[in-house]
Amino acid sequence: MNLQNMPEVKMGIVAVSRDCFPMTLSENRRKAVVAAYKGEIYECPTVVESEVDMQKALKELREAGCNALVVYLGNFGPETAETLLVKYFHGPCMVVAAAEEGDLVQGRGDAYCGMLNASYNLKLRNLKAYIPEYPVGTAAEVADMIEEFIPIARAIVALKNLKVISFGPRPQDFLACNAPIKRLYDLGIEIEENSELDLFEAFKNHEGDPRIPEVAKDMEKELGEGNMKPEILPKLAQYEITLLDWVEAHKGSRKYVTLTTKCWPAFQTQFGFVPCYVNSRLTGRGIPVSCEVDIWGTVSEYIGTVISQDAVTLLDINNTVPASIYDSEIKGKYDYTLKDTFMGFHCGNTTSGKLTSCTMKYQMIMARNLPEEVTQGTLEGDIIPGDVTFYRLQSTSDCKLRAYIAHGEVLPVATQSFGGIGIFAIPEMGRFYRHVLVEKNYPHHGAVAFGHYGKALYEVFKYLGIDVEEINYNQPKGVLYPTENPFA
Repeated sequence: MNLQNMPEVKMGIVAVSRDCFPMTLSENRRKAVVAAYKGEIYECPTVVESEVDMQKALKELREAGCNALVVYLGNFGPETAETLLVKYFHGPCMVVAAAEEGDLVQGRGDAYCGMLNASYNLKLRNLKAYIPEYPVGTAAEVADMIEEFIPIARAIVALKNLKVISFGPRPQDFLACNAPIKRLYDLGIEIEENSELDLFEAFKNHEGDPRIPEVAKDMEKELGEGNMKPEILPKLAQYEITLLDWVEAHKGSRKYVTLTTKCWPAFQTQFGFVPCYVNSRLTGRGIPVSCEVDIWGTVSEYIGTVISQDAVTLLDINNTVPASIYDSEIKGKYDYTLKDTFMGFHCGNTTSGKLTSCTMKYQMIMARNLPEEVTQGTLEGDIIPGDVTFYRLQSTSDCKLRAYIAHGEVLPVATQSFGGIGIFAIPEMGRFYRHVLVEKNYPHHGAVAFGHYGKALYEVFKYLGIDVEEINYNQPKGVLYPTENPFA
């Protein structure tokens, strides 16, 4: 995984103190947190009691290069100064409080109480901050909270510096890929929209590029015995170089980039191949490339990439598992009903490292309507088994932000099918499918992170300002969705 397309979090911690409490209490508790934290963190020397202190601390944080902040209530804390820290700091903030340690006379800090006032004042000023589920703890517990905050902060910082580069409109009849861009700007994301002709011109201008043989050789190495279409590799290499050069020339003031392209039907006839394998390679390097101009799909992928620091994929929530496969390979072996299972599929955008084995082939669905020779370049294989998070961030057509998150797994069961595909199992998937995916009008694409990252994703979506009623998840058995018929 190339981590250059995402930020490195430089965390700072500032202790705050109310003037009628011992400042040394906050200071010593801050030192204990830093000592307990296993990562790198900038310990701001100024303890904030006043607005003057707050300004001094902000200057120290800027000079240290901090892009994320822990506001630490070592005692009750100054309501105004501590919330202005959050207001004027230029990155994501977490607010936490110290638990008492034993001495409840001169060593009592009342941060448990101060946390209430801090949260009140954050709301009063319409400020965003991350507050853990239980935001009061010992030094070791606060250190653990900081560790959990890191991927959340990384995602928030990344999105504020992200540009989405798109090529072409969505394919005909793919209204589900409709992407109102207003909410992108609300989130601090930039977008550059180009036509397919722009991309084709750039591709043609890269004919004979001296870098093509080296990239093609790298493709050969990655594919190994799965290299069934070696004749197409020079064109794919040319296309990969084209995309990477475009990114460098067009990211402008933004540090990070994600891509989306109209990958059919004209792409095949004009370029002479399908872009799936190249998409998979860039996604595997931390530069997600979504299919079918799914702008919110590629943003979703990027969030998961930044949180997990690993490759993700974007799949169709595609087809049911045949009863014959369920009965022979799943029933009695895994604790899932047939309705808990489905197949996630796409043509070949899943990176090779997330497939049990991979083969370069032609795209069978497209070849039903097009000559086979122009549909070559897809990457096929079963997706690796293990824990996954199925999720998506979406703007509706009327510009409402919503999201879903579901933990599950890819089962170690052969799909007996084609494409980049896996058999997914999510507890209560049937109900989730009906009362979230269908009820909330989600598109057919879902992002897949390889591991369970629901906790961080949920906090990121909250931090972005999504109404918690619009952050859906797979309800456990016995807990009804608002639209679920209780008599069904």
